[in-house]
Formats: sequence, structure tokens, C-alpha cells
Amino acid sequence: MKISISELMVRSGVAFGTSGARGLATAMTDQVCYAYTKGFLQYLETIGELKRAGERVAVGGDFRPSTDRVMAAVCRAADDMGYRAVNCGKVPSPAVALFGLENKIPAIMVTGSHIPDDRNGIKFNKATGEVLKDDEKGMSGQIVELDDALFNANGNFAQPKPAPDISPVAGENYVMRYLNFFIHDALKGLRIGVYQHSAVGRDVLVKVLSHLGAEVMPLGRSDKFIPVDTEAIRPEDVKLAHDWAATGKFDALVSADGDSDRPLVSDERGNWLRGDVAGILCAKFLEADSISTPVSCNTAVEKCGWFKEIRRTRIGSPFVITSMIQASTAGAKCVVGYEANGGFLLNSDIETGGKKLRALPTRDAVIVMLGILLLAKAKKKTVSQLAAGLPARFTASDRLKNFATEKSAAILAKFNSGSEAADKTAIEKMFGAICGTVTGLNRTDGLRITFANEEVIHLRPSGNAPEFRCYAEATSDARAREITARALAQVSA
Repeated sequence: MKISISELMVRSGVAFGTSGARGLATAMTDQVCYAYTKGFLQYLETIGELKRAGERVAVGGDFRPSTDRVMAAVCRAADDMGYRAVNCGKVPSPAVALFGLENKIPAIMVTGSHIPDDRNGIKFNKATGEVLKDDEKGMSGQIVELDDALFNANGNFAQPKPAPDISPVAGENYVMRYLNFFIHDALKGLRIGVYQHSAVGRDVLVKVLSHLGAEVMPLGRSDKFIPVDTEAIRPEDVKLAHDWAATGKFDALVSADGDSDRPLVSDERGNWLRGDVAGILCAKFLEADSISTPVSCNTAVEKCGWFKEIRRTRIGSPFVITSMIQASTAGAKCVVGYEANGGFLLNSDIETGGKKLRALPTRDAVIVMLGILLLAKAKKKTVSQLAAGLPARFTASDRLKNFATEKSAAILAKFNSGSEAADKTAIEKMFGAICGTVTGLNRTDGLRITFANEEVIHLRPSGNAPEFRCYAEATSDARAREITARALAQVSA
């Protein structure tokens, strides 16, 4: 039978786009995962990235309970098309992406990132890097042919086959990427706690940090999947960090989300840094001359005066990557990008002392941890002192869950009448008691409102979930969190 990917998106409820496929694990049947993988690889054939039988396709995954089954379906689709699936095992997303880039082959990561373990996802990378917005139409427009005999009535394989034997090369290469570049004992004298929970890169973090000379203590390892979201940190993770910092005398704590592409870094007091603050500090360590970052991120990056060029984008790594490519084309020498969730992207090779750290234009957690720790050590400062050295701009974010897309659209429509004066009046009616008079509106992605007191409220529907997000910026952390809470209360009233 033949299946249209665009029709399958509607029928299965599993979204398929630049972030890959994502949905409930029960909806991600073997047939759905097989079809989406086949659609992606067919698309690569149409653009000339896959040209001959036997070419390899890298596949990795996280620790979700459904991941093994989905990886088997992905590998089987690649093999049935005449390619050779390389099972990279349970490794971080950037490790799979790096393996693909180094070998000029597609790389597929089975992960739902930070979302609960009743869901999962498949993230697709071309041989040249992440799938971008221009690829989305070509991917969703594919029509794939499936053998009816492969699947039973529930959409699962009639005769399941395990994924190929694991090859450890991708994970090993990712570790050596850092150990070969940074000097031996670069982190000597630092005591680092690694909050491991269920992050797929938990052992990678311990290995990299300890081999670079840090005294490392693993903490909080879990056999059950924990949905750690680096952009909306759970209260229990805030408490854990404070408790560990109070008793362990750490210089910092580090962690990552489920697929370990987004970092968490705390100061010595156990305060997790916001992802956009961590991004600024890492960019400073790398001496970046061009930064691409979404419009939702902290304006301290402009106010600090450290960087030659700041390029603001829509939210999402495809937009950040497109902007970085443009910056490199324009002649910038050290081009980086970062997001509010902490994901950091490197679009330039870094060379020092005859060593090269190759570009990795996908979200990477390890570079952020190393960048901040090494910057603190070089400046002979604590992590809290580094953060305090930035302009006093603090960001916070939260979301309304299970908030219908239609409701989100209706809220934003109230403030998009075609008359800026009328829009400002409507905004002040809803949010004036919180922040005062409106001075600026930015519609790059959702609606970002700047007030006369320089406080910011940014409203945006989630791009891949029925959620309504609010970002706020103010001169204190407490005030930013207050604005976020009050603004969402207004929206939901």
C-alpha cells in the first residue's frame, strides 16, 4: 500500500516537521515510525544526499521505555531500503549528529527530548546537518510504499526484528572531541557534581569532566525516565541542586535533558543558570564575533558589549542555524548560536595551539559546561561571579499546558488589529497593571512586548505541543518570575 506522509500526520496524530516526528508512544506504532523514516530517506534521495545502496544511516536513542522499539523500526526501514543502519546505541543527540557530519551520512536520533516518557520522537539530520524549514515541505510531501504483510492490525511488526548490534564509535568520538582539544587537567582543582537522572549522556559527562582533571561526583542517577526540561526547570530539581550545593561544596553542578543536547549548569550555590545566560558566557569563552539567538533570549547579550554582531531569530534551532550560515557567509570568523533552553550551536571551527574543535551546528550541552567552567577558572572567579558580571537582566518562562492552539491564536489576534496604537491600548488593558505603558512590539515570533520600564512580556504558542508560553524579562529574577506568573494568569482568566 502507499501512504502519504502528510495524511499520516493527520491520521496518526504524530506530528512530522523540522523537529522530526513526535507524539504519544502508543501512536508511534512500528508502521508510523517505519513510514516516517522511509519518507525522510526518500526525501534525501530526491535532493541527492543518498545516492547508492549500502550507504550508512546512523541511529541513536535515549533512555525512554519505548526507544528500543522505535530504534528497531527506524533501523529496519533503512535496511529495507537498501541502506545500512548503524546502531550507535544510547548516546547524546549531538554525538549522533557529529557522527553523521564526520562521515557525511544521515543521522537519526530517537528521543522525545524533555517531554514525559509516555511520548517519544524521531529527530532527523541530513548528512550536511539538521533538517531546516526549507526541507519540511519536501519531507511531508513524500508518498511511501509499505508491504502490508510487514504489519499486524495494530500497526506493529508481524515479525519483530531487533536493531543491529551496537557500534560504540559515535559515543567514543563525541567524548574524544573534547579530550583531544582541551588540555589535560584543564579542570584540575574544580569539584563538579553531575546530576545524572535519566539523561542519556550522564556517563559521558562524568567521563569528559573527570578526564579533564575535575573531581566529579555523580548524583541522582535514576532507572526511571525523568522529564527534565532545561527551560522550565522542575521545582524538585531546583531543590535538589540547592541541597547538593549546601552539603557538597561543589564549584558547580551540571546536568542535561533526556537526549543530552541541552545543558543545565549551576553556580556554586546550586542556582541553575538560565540557558540564555549560559549561552552568553560560553560565547564569551569562545570569543565569538557573531551570535545568532532567538528573539526570546535575554537582552544582556546586547547590553554587555562583548560581541561584534547579534542576530535575532525566530524560536527554534532551524532558524538559528539559518542565521549562523548567513553570518559565516558574510565573513564572521567565530559564529555561534544559542537558545533559551541552553542549546548551544557552533558553526565555526575553533583552532588553538595547533588543535581544532570542529564546527557542530546542532544543540550541544558539553561545550556549554566546559566553556563556563574554563572561563571561571581563567578569570579566577566563581560561576556566580561570572553571572553577576553581566548586565542585570533576568529572564523567566512558563507555560499553560493543554492549551488549545485555537485559544492561543485567538489571544494573539486580540493584539493584531492592524493598528499599532489600538494594539498597545489592548495590551495595556490586559497587562498594564503588571508592567505599565507599552513602548515597543516585536512580531518576529509570537508577540514580544517591551514596556517603558524596560520590562518584557513575550507571548508565543508552542510550535510542537498544545501549550501557550510566556517569557518575561526584568531587572531581577524574582520580578521576571512574577511577571510570567501574572501574565499567564491574565491569559487564562
